[in-house]
Amino acid sequence: MLRVTVRGPQTPTVVLGSGETLLVGRAPLSAMPADDPDTQLRYTTLSLPGCAPHVSRLVGEFVVGDEMVRLRWRGSGEAQLSGLFDAPGGARRVTLTQGMSALLDEGENQLLLLRGRQISSAGHEDLLLVIDVSVPRQAPPRHPRVISDPDAAPTGKAPGLVAREREWYVALALAEPWLTGADDYPRPPSNREIYERVLGWHGYAWNLERPQRVDEAIRTIASIAFGPNDDPFRVPAGQRVQNVRFAVGRRTAEVRLVTAADLTAVDRSARGG
Repeated sequence: MLRVTVRGPQTPTVVLGSGETLLVGRAPLSAMPADDPDTQLRYTTLSLPGCAPHVSRLVGEFVVGDEMVRLRWRGSGEAQLSGLFDAPGGARRVTLTQGMSALLDEGENQLLLLRGRQISSAGHEDLLLVIDVSVPRQAPPRHPRVISDPDAAPTGKAPGLVAREREWYVALALAEPWLTGADDYPRPPSNREIYERVLGWHGYAWNLERPQRVDEAIRTIASIAFGPNDDPFRVPAGQRVQNVRFAVGRRTAEVRLVTAADLTAVDRSARGG
């Protein structure tokens, strides 16, 4: 018998027991099974407040068994799952994409919906959920069913870059170590290396031979990848910024502003394939 508690800032707390399933998202009621009332009794929905329009109506499905809790990621966007497990260092962080599943560890797990909360007309920030998995001494209390709007608007398009434009190519070069899997000890490319990669792919590198133009492109990418609250370039006056290029490169790959498929396509095109 397991007890699972799901909570987060500005989010109602939900408590589940073995045999129950929680549907989470912008409007998860739309994913409730409609044909079997008995099945519906085992489901609970949690509508996340303040979701951005590009967050899927159903992003995740928590299935609580007798001995394990499984998260099935249904969202079109990305999330990071952090928890504890039996490994050197004792912790893990995995980026979830649509169709992936993961078992939750006993204790505290954190699920971060990247760019999941709308904070202004053009700004986003990450949305945090904390999932506590425990073995209770008694049956968990019953919880109210959280209702969401079944007629919620369709999922919108996440903020991104225009393909084949200057910033898109810079993002591809910057994130290349993470896109190729060479990220055990990744070193973000220098301005000169970014310029040479873009020139090799496109044959024309705009004005990226000037280092300040590369820096400007990276700032634009960071604002889209992180949102205004977490943008590493927006730090208080006098505070030193470290490893910004590393952070922007990794985040660009994590939120899929560019993808490994994009990298393969431009490499093939540059070779005339």
